[in-house]
Amino acid sequence: MITLNHYLLLSAMLFCIGLYGALAKKNAIAILISIELMLNAVNINLVAFTKYLTPGVFTGQIFAIFVIVVAACEVAIGLAIIVAIYRNRTTTIVENLDWLKW
Repeated sequence: MITLNHYLLLSAMLFCIGLYGALAKKNAIAILISIELMLNAVNINLVAFTKYLTPGVFTGQIFAIFVIVVAACEVAIGLAIIVAIYRNRTTTIVENLDWLKW
């Protein structure tokens, strides 16, 4: 039987993997993928808490849909920015993007 603790453990592991990827990777696309992984971990938490704490209410699923919509917009804008930067600098390594430095 899968309990709430199993979902929370899965979500915590996914969030930690995403956090590590967002902090350790140098490629901008890999950082975006890691942020998406973190948002999916949050969605698992939202749906799991709704299922086990208030089974008849769909608030967790509705919030998860909003998170998915915001994540899709974030990826579309983020990839557009990364493609524009790649066309100018021919790199997606975040450490090489130093336009705001003196």
